[in-house]
Amino acid sequence: MATVSLVPPRFPRLRKPVRVQIDWPALRRYTTRGAVLAAAVPVAAAATVMGLERFRRHQYPLDEPFPTAPPSSTEIEDTTATLYTYGADLYDAMLEAIRGAQREIFLETYIWKDDEVGRRFKQALVEAAARGVAVYVVYDGFANLVISRRFYDLPGVHVLRFPAMRPGLLMLDVRRSGRDHRKILVVDDETAFVGGYNIGSLYATQWRDTHLRLTGPSAWELRNAFVDFWNRWRDPRLPVLQDVGSPLWLPELRAARNAPSELVFPIRGIYLDAIDRACSHVYITQAYFIPDEDIQAGLLAAAARGVDVRVLVPERSNHVVADWLARGHYSTLLRGGVRIFLYQGAMIHAKTATIDGRWTTVGTANIDRLSLTGNYEINLEVVDVGLAGQLEDAFRMDQSNSRELTRDEWQRRHPLSKVAERLMSPLRPFL
Repeated sequence: MATVSLVPPRFPRLRKPVRVQIDWPALRRYTTRGAVLAAAVPVAAAATVMGLERFRRHQYPLDEPFPTAPPSSTEIEDTTATLYTYGADLYDAMLEAIRGAQREIFLETYIWKDDEVGRRFKQALVEAAARGVAVYVVYDGFANLVISRRFYDLPGVHVLRFPAMRPGLLMLDVRRSGRDHRKILVVDDETAFVGGYNIGSLYATQWRDTHLRLTGPSAWELRNAFVDFWNRWRDPRLPVLQDVGSPLWLPELRAARNAPSELVFPIRGIYLDAIDRACSHVYITQAYFIPDEDIQAGLLAAAARGVDVRVLVPERSNHVVADWLARGHYSTLLRGGVRIFLYQGAMIHAKTATIDGRWTTVGTANIDRLSLTGNYEINLEVVDVGLAGQLEDAFRMDQSNSRELTRDEWQRRHPLSKVAERLMSPLRPFL
């Protein structure tokens, strides 16, 4: 017969909980120091390469001759599209349009130098205003901090200086931190220009860039962009511009406009859509090429399905940190079959792409975070065989002044270069 014990089981004596004393002030100090160190490392690496590049640029300036082509035109419905690949040719055409203006001029630029070319534009605008033309000008205050504001005193001209500092800028609020990186000229609602060229003597002959002129009803695309920006940012002393509307609906030629204040960024979308459609070839020319994960993945996917993907960038640009951040992508792109071409001896500043001999974009946006999700930008998206052929000719011209970076060469680069690329990689979200 089983017996049942009525004595309760003995449990081990519970130990008192150990109280851990946390030195919160010390923890905060160490955390702060760690954060400062983490931020200082990429900044220090960037400062080092900038110093080395300044010395190198003094020894080997970016001023070698490069191939150019005369302006070429094609018809897109009732609009004539003219491609410019040389600054002196473009400036002559822009000044001719300003001097021939009868009613209205809209000029918007990121950089406007106080030099020989800049003063020619200033004089032409003032003279146009003196003969009764309504002239409206927008320039970016931050990009022109080194230029005296007296240079932008234009008698008779309505001038909007996009402010260098705005509330929220230091908090990196994207709605308030974007710069006006656009370059637009519209004359009499009939002629309009857009592209990568700023205004200055350097860009006239020493930089390779790309601009497009529209003559005809599609000039409204750029007029509308200027009017919307002006009315959004003008102060009460400046007049309101009228939105005239357009009877033209041309899906083959549209302007895509990034507007940070409204969190609207369609330029990135048109790139992703076009790359996904590619079946034959993708030719991209960029001054600063720091693609995000989605664009990089799109290019790799295109290469994997047999598309000839080529990216042409300057071997040395005017922003050495952007060059080093771009190089952080080269291993992945080369391994995935993307071909990279490095422009030689001069700065190439163009922001263009053409795909499958049909789709083209020309504008102001680089493939980097600042342009695609930060700044005010504008790109034309054009589906036209004629213009695509012209952009392909321009790409081949630029490729003739480039050298191809091979995967083998890239793998054999100096170990210190690999270290520098890794150290600076945290800076990518800022460029």
